[in-house]
Amino acid sequence: MDWSTLLLFSAACAALTATPGPDMLLIASRSATQGKASGFATLAGIQAGTYCHALAAAFGLSQLFLAVPLAYDAVRYAGAAYLLYLAWKAFRSPGTSLATTTSLRHYSIASVFRQGLLTNLLNPKMALFVLALFPQFVHLEAGNVAVQIMVLATVLNLIGIVVNGAVILTASRLGRAFSRAGGRLRRLPQFLLGTVFTGLALKLAFDGKR
Repeated sequence: MDWSTLLLFSAACAALTATPGPDMLLIASRSATQGKASGFATLAGIQAGTYCHALAAAFGLSQLFLAVPLAYDAVRYAGAAYLLYLAWKAFRSPGTSLATTTSLRHYSIASVFRQGLLTNLLNPKMALFVLALFPQFVHLEAGNVAVQIMVLATVLNLIGIVVNGAVILTASRLGRAFSRAGGRLRRLPQFLLGTVFTGLALKLAFDGKR
């Protein structure tokens, strides 16, 4: 791939990544609620999901959602149900996990990573996003198409680390401030996280436009 293609794709990714969206909102709420380690674990899960969607696009699997609307809706509703389950768990939590070492055990890095991964994989819009954007920067004469798509996915993820890394560090500082507060403010980050999950679930379930 030539540098002009990579630079143009990088500019598009920077603009898209810097625009607040569901992924950024999820990462920020995780960081504020459970600290920067959980924020980076969520980001890692989302980016692993991006690689999976890129592989699916490379092998033509993402086109299944276009050809079979029922498959698209099945994944969409499964994703919405999973997000509602996560919202229910967040609302039931006694308080921010930044407050004590004991409560941190309820949120292992591995489980947070899995949740980020599944949230991304169960969002068929991400598959269609990759399918719509990546082929515009793939050229048959540049070599193996699958390799080109994975290179583009890596560029997208590297830019995502920079942009969302800043979001994680900022949100985790805010979370620590809430964790030192008393009374109802102590639970505010958990309500925020639950609200984010609920909002993402409703958007995924009722926004049927592809």
